[in-house]
Amino acid sequence: MVVLVWVPAEDGDFLALDLGGTNFRVLRVKVSDNGLQKVEMENQIYAIPEELMRGSGVQLFDHIAECLANFMDKLKIKDKKLPLGFTFSFPCHQTKLDESILVTWTKGFKCSSVEGKDVVSMLRKSIKKRGDFDIDIVAVVNDTVGTMMTCGYDDHNCEVGLIVGTGTNACYMEEMRHIDLVEGDEGRMCINMEWGAFGDDGVLNDIRTEFDREIDMGSLNPGKQLFEKMISGMYMGELVRLILVKMAKEGLLFGGRLTPDLLTTGHFETRYVSAIENFARRLHKTVRKLLPDCEIRFVRSEDGSGKGAAMVTAVAYRLAAQHKARQKILEALKLSHEQLLEVKQRMRVEMEKGLGKETHAEAAVKMLPTYVCSTPDGTEKGDFLALDLGGTNFRVLLVRVRNGMRRGVEMHNKIYSIPVEIMQGTGEELFDHIVHCISDFLEYMGMKGVSLPLGFTFSFPCQQNNLDEGILLKWTKGFKATGCEGEDVVNLLKEAIHRREEFDLDVVAVVNDTVGTMMTCGYEDPYCEVGLIVGTGSNACYMEEMRNVELVEGEEGRMCVNMEWGAFGDNGCLDDIRTEFDVAVDELSLNPGKQRFEKMISGMYLGEIVRNILMDFTKRGLLFRGRISERLKTRGIFETKFLSQIESDCLALLQVRSILQHLGLETTCDDSIIVKEVCTVVARRAAQLCGAGMAAVVDKIRENRGLDFLKVTVGVDGTLYKLHPHFSTVMHETVKQLSPKCEVTFLQSEDGSGKGAALITAVACRIREAGQR
Repeated sequence: MVVLVWVPAEDGDFLALDLGGTNFRVLRVKVSDNGLQKVEMENQIYAIPEELMRGSGVQLFDHIAECLANFMDKLKIKDKKLPLGFTFSFPCHQTKLDESILVTWTKGFKCSSVEGKDVVSMLRKSIKKRGDFDIDIVAVVNDTVGTMMTCGYDDHNCEVGLIVGTGTNACYMEEMRHIDLVEGDEGRMCINMEWGAFGDDGVLNDIRTEFDREIDMGSLNPGKQLFEKMISGMYMGELVRLILVKMAKEGLLFGGRLTPDLLTTGHFETRYVSAIENFARRLHKTVRKLLPDCEIRFVRSEDGSGKGAAMVTAVAYRLAAQHKARQKILEALKLSHEQLLEVKQRMRVEMEKGLGKETHAEAAVKMLPTYVCSTPDGTEKGDFLALDLGGTNFRVLLVRVRNGMRRGVEMHNKIYSIPVEIMQGTGEELFDHIVHCISDFLEYMGMKGVSLPLGFTFSFPCQQNNLDEGILLKWTKGFKATGCEGEDVVNLLKEAIHRREEFDLDVVAVVNDTVGTMMTCGYEDPYCEVGLIVGTGSNACYMEEMRNVELVEGEEGRMCVNMEWGAFGDNGCLDDIRTEFDVAVDELSLNPGKQRFEKMISGMYLGEIVRNILMDFTKRGLLFRGRISERLKTRGIFETKFLSQIESDCLALLQVRSILQHLGLETTCDDSIIVKEVCTVVARRAAQLCGAGMAAVVDKIRENRGLDFLKVTVGVDGTLYKLHPHFSTVMHETVKQLSPKCEVTFLQSEDGSGKGAALITAVACRIREAGQR
């Protein structure tokens, strides 16, 4: 089996060995690619004496090695180690391109101690034994495969090979998903059919004649290769002779006279049949008659299968070199267990800096206090509004919290979009738009005049001094509204509400989406003490001991800390694992030098990392035949959702190609496989980095409490985590490997962080009411 397809980009000097009968050829094939593909060939035919055909395998391969040495001497190339393609035209089982286990000899060969052995290894041993030259055996193929590749050089639609000579066989390009013997479902592989054995199980008995049976019984391998014995050149002349003898004996031919020559086995050679009958014309006519819906073109190989073997070798050589080059580039994105442990340790160091009063100012991971210190106790009740702002879309929610026997949460919500011009306009325009949407929602719910407590999920880095105060430190996720950074977003919201003069709201709490997610999941699972978002952006929060939160007075209890871990690495601590592609994405972003960890793991950036890698591969001639489409040059064209689609286990390769063609990328099956690998590597690294960060968090909680073992739940939200087919699995595995003393359960938030903001508001209202009493 071979999985190579000819592409006119090969270049080099190759040897080919074509062994399939009593004679064999050694060829030197020079392929040049200077815009006009050119192939030059020199060859020599060598005989295999009959005693070697029936001798030992060692003798046979020693003879072949001697002929190779003779050929290389003549061409004065013995000092070069050239790649060689080996056409070996006997039934073999291949486990890889340069290994071929002989199943059975055919065509009169009976060499001992070869069947069941790797013929490539035997040839290598014979060459090594001589010691006067060396070659690199890159590929071993059947003559049908060699023929297909030879013809495929001139006609790229050639996907079938056929040999009808001394023996007969066929090969064709099969879909990988149909080949159960080989792992993988992507692309195609050439299948060597070995169809000469068709009928060995008796399925052709109803059409085999007495003449076919007589030929079989007199052969060297009775009961085997029955189809071959009905159609191939080795037996066709003898079949005709047997029919003529029977007809003469019955007086139906030659006046009943039998000549000595006619009675001699093998005297009527196949070449006599060929001289009388046009085999090719009848074959073509029959195939076209049986397949009227197929347009079939037959291309005769003028150069034999040896050229094809050299072509396979050339392709294999190119693909191997390209694969090595791609892997070298991708290696930088593959993180070892030791590297991930180091990332975990560095995250822990940065967390300590963010919590420390003396080190907080210069800390990259800010570890912001949220003033959320309590979780629901089941007594909360009432109607609450929630506003969930964290991306290009945001939600307004009405959340009804019930206690007692009817304990539960009922939600109504509506999603609104934020146009790019408002995201990057003025702060006043942004908050006026938000209030307009709140007004629309209240009217939609029939609650226009009602004043309700509101929880504000604001998913950007904020410095909080109280639960209802959030000073925006910096915009992320593509937002650039002016006049907001350094301001209290609760005040900005209240001012916009007053400008509208339609309603009033009591903004009780402003929380990050990670905190909202933790509270949403914490309502269902009391072990939930960590929140994680992996979507457009990425962040985490967790319940920290008050004694460790040095920015806030008090030693008792716990407070939820908003880590703002997206900025991890902004101080250069991740520079040794950042690649040139991460740097390129960062430099062309809206906030260069900031949120570096987020840019390696979140949905807003992964597609762009992939696009940069694909561009690099294409520029190096390792992808898309070196042709860069205009659309591939466009930033943002490769959306992260394509990673999820391309990596989907149920998506066939043709659908992957369809996605890429939609992006203006003309691809081959091989290109699609490479793109899928790039997507896998980028997404896996993101999941592992996220897992390393989470391992640092859960281990800190365990150590904070002096526990040998911690059981904890992480509430998770975000499209990348939810929609990517493998992200969550890889992340979970990474946390398990890096934090073996923690049993971490991941609970997916179904209701988003808006529900959590409402629950925080409900808890705050309960505590406030209790204090007033």
